[in-house]
Amino acid sequence: MDIKPAPTRDGFGEEIAEQAKANEKIIVVSADLEDATRADFFKKVAPDRFFSVGIAEQDMVGMAAGLASEGFVAVVNSFAVFLTNRAYDQIRIDVCYNDLNVKLVASHAGVTVGEDGASAQCLEDLAIMRVLPNMKVVCPVDVVEARKATRAMLQEKGPFYLRLSRAPLPVLTKDPDPFVIGKANEICAGKDATVIACGALVSESVEAARLLQNEGISLRVINMHTIKPLDVAAIVRAARETGAIVTAEEHQVVGGLGGAVAEAVAQNCPVPVEIMGVRDSFGQTGTPAQLLQHFHLKADDVVEAVKKVIKRKAG
Repeated sequence: MDIKPAPTRDGFGEEIAEQAKANEKIIVVSADLEDATRADFFKKVAPDRFFSVGIAEQDMVGMAAGLASEGFVAVVNSFAVFLTNRAYDQIRIDVCYNDLNVKLVASHAGVTVGEDGASAQCLEDLAIMRVLPNMKVVCPVDVVEARKATRAMLQEKGPFYLRLSRAPLPVLTKDPDPFVIGKANEICAGKDATVIACGALVSESVEAARLLQNEGISLRVINMHTIKPLDVAAIVRAARETGAIVTAEEHQVVGGLGGAVAEAVAQNCPVPVEIMGVRDSFGQTGTPAQLLQHFHLKADDVVEAVKKVIKRKAG
């Protein structure tokens, strides 16, 4: 039976609450948005290990760095736009420079934040997080994978950035499916071209594969849930076997998943690449569906990008 679509933030909340029972070293620090990020699930289970600093993201990250330096697994949470922009200096110096065990959990990322509009839609976070030394960057495809990603980051030492959705996303994975940080998962097999996507754009790419199959085009779809460390082997294999790549993300086309994949392709196996994302603009106000349509990030747009990149391959 199909599982009802759910926000990936729910998967984080459910798993952090479970992990709280098993590991007393986990401490969560919040900046007044724990209900929206689902960190309040942890608060209900372990209120003595939950701290709210108010609307003070820099203080939150600095406090977490101090806790991590004393041996705790420190988890901070906020909306992506607040966490990455307001506390970037603390993330860079306090957390990454010292390679501390701080987990940055960012909800409400991408254009699927929807009606909150441009000021709340973080479209640059993958770029500015993946450039930081020691930082690992993960963007789960669905609520099931978000639970696995939460569990994995808590078990692995060092800085993590976990990008989560506010909007419900289709559930494409199951509990038994493998999930390893830095190892991409192939969702659809294909030989004519490959789409490498993350988060909300994976389901759009799967739909595109279905549409293209009706036209005789075989599309491989890869869920690149880890943007850093990047699964270069999967990218090179796709480049060699399909000869053309499209990347898809709800993020700026500069510096995010598309930039990471293009770097890997250029250095290892040059093939035509089309990068889908937001093109040098801020967000808009609208429903998630309207905004994906507005920014040309729907399945039909993936279809057009695939046809375009296949023509480039043929040329």
